[in-house]
Amino acid sequence: MFSGIVEEAATVVNRVMEQGNLHLTLRCSFLGELKIDQSVSHNGVCLTVVNLTEDSYTVTAIKETLDKTNLGLLKIGDKVNVERSMQMNGRLDGHIVQGHVDQTAECTQVVENQGSWYYSFKYHFDKTMAQQGYMTVEKGSVCVNGVSLTVVNSQDAGFQVAIIPYTYEFTNFHQINAGTIVNLEFDIIGKYLSKLNKFNA
Repeated sequence: MFSGIVEEAATVVNRVMEQGNLHLTLRCSFLGELKIDQSVSHNGVCLTVVNLTEDSYTVTAIKETLDKTNLGLLKIGDKVNVERSMQMNGRLDGHIVQGHVDQTAECTQVVENQGSWYYSFKYHFDKTMAQQGYMTVEKGSVCVNGVSLTVVNSQDAGFQVAIIPYTYEFTNFHQINAGTIVNLEFDIIGKYLSKLNKFNA
């Protein structure tokens, strides 16, 4: 379980394909606090630490994950938003994020607005899935590349988010441009409410 409050942008230092799996090796500042079998969110994807060295750690993304996320597009040197799992005795500063990416989206526009940035995204819209909560709502929460954000200008197949300077600088949002593919996780509460509404209809 995560909050969508990214700790930092880790650097990809190696990538190895093994059959349908991708082993990603990264460097981050909290490396010394990690342990084997620990869950860490990578661009919003919950992955397990499978190897540790003095200066890096490795996680593995299986084919199912690669088919539904942007992890397969990562190159050596790319920045990845990382967050360790939530501590239950802490504040929930973002929203409930599972680390289970629903689908990808494409950035269609980035507009700077006097020190902040508006990012527009489009994604494949499926009415049946939307009825199950796979959608955005105005002023609702959405997780983009592991970052908990508030939706503005919600549409059937797209939305915008506004990024403050801190988020722009300390996550990989400063590397997102028109055409960049990002990971989306829709709000789990919306999914549950949609299913309950279906049973009560």
